[in-house]
Amino acid sequence: MAVAAGISKPSARRHGEGEEQPIYAALDLGTNNCRLLVARPTRRGFSVIDAFSRIVRLGEGLGGAGSFSDAAIDRTLAALRVCAGKVRRHRVRHLRAVATEACRRAANGPMFLRRVTAETGLEIEVITPQEEARLALVGCAPLLDFAGAGQALVFDIGGGSTELIWIRLGADGRAATEAWTSLSCGVVTLAERFGGDRISDAQYAAMVAHVDALLGPFAESSGLAAAADGGQVQMLGSSGTVTTLAGVHLGLPRYDRERVDGTWLTFAEIDAVIGWLRGASYEERALHPCIGRARADLVVAGCAILDAIRQALPAGRLRVADRGIREGLLFGMMAATGVGTTPIVV
Repeated sequence: MAVAAGISKPSARRHGEGEEQPIYAALDLGTNNCRLLVARPTRRGFSVIDAFSRIVRLGEGLGGAGSFSDAAIDRTLAALRVCAGKVRRHRVRHLRAVATEACRRAANGPMFLRRVTAETGLEIEVITPQEEARLALVGCAPLLDFAGAGQALVFDIGGGSTELIWIRLGADGRAATEAWTSLSCGVVTLAERFGGDRISDAQYAAMVAHVDALLGPFAESSGLAAAADGGQVQMLGSSGTVTTLAGVHLGLPRYDRERVDGTWLTFAEIDAVIGWLRGASYEERALHPCIGRARADLVVAGCAILDAIRQALPAGRLRVADRGIREGLLFGMMAATGVGTTPIVV
């Protein structure tokens, strides 16, 4: 049974006569999260064997200190040991592990990554913002409607940065990147700057204005602002922010990826959820099964980033993707080893 286009539940398909298909793993270490996906290729994408996700807050306090704290390193190493154990247990043949904004910025980032390799055996590469945007796009591509509107904005709201990719879609199932950018703000950095507990209307407006100032030049130079006036533009969001909004909107008793991934939200529905989140206290947000304490102080900052994006491109609705860099890594490794292809040209 398919979870969504390109990603399936575990299957028993074989590679060759009596030989199991090779196992692939993708690890994404971000400013806020550590995520692992283990999978086998299938005819329509890949089947997930195992997955892991933990909020580690590696970049907590990074904006002020300029380096990772000992506590953040300890939390992250604990999560990476779990990932390394899964890689060994599943006898992964192809692995790519990447780190993003936090490791790009931290003065002790190289030392931290050397320690990761020494203690876990994992070798993690720090990727550029452009590669981060490309991987997010490739991972989300199966959710784009290539027969619909000819342009799309794909965005990924991270912990330390936000990537946006403006693409032109072809009816042949391929796409070309028109422009991309990486904004130097994410849910962690924005919450640390403006607060994450009880946020006043003035604080929230300041958050949105801060993001808008970063986003404005890209919206103008890319043609995004002009395209917004013409309508018929797709919007696809990949991040904990948009998946959380979807989970809250759907009234899920617990987070369910199968229900969330691929869901459409109208801007009116998004407004209603954001209105509740802004009015709720930290404790009220923490008690929601799709938010929890790990996200309760970050989700409103994510909403502010999303609101700035929606102002720049009032598309009217948003498709939610519970996928991104990890899926992009898997598609890329599988294509490189001759067992898969990707519809995206970047």
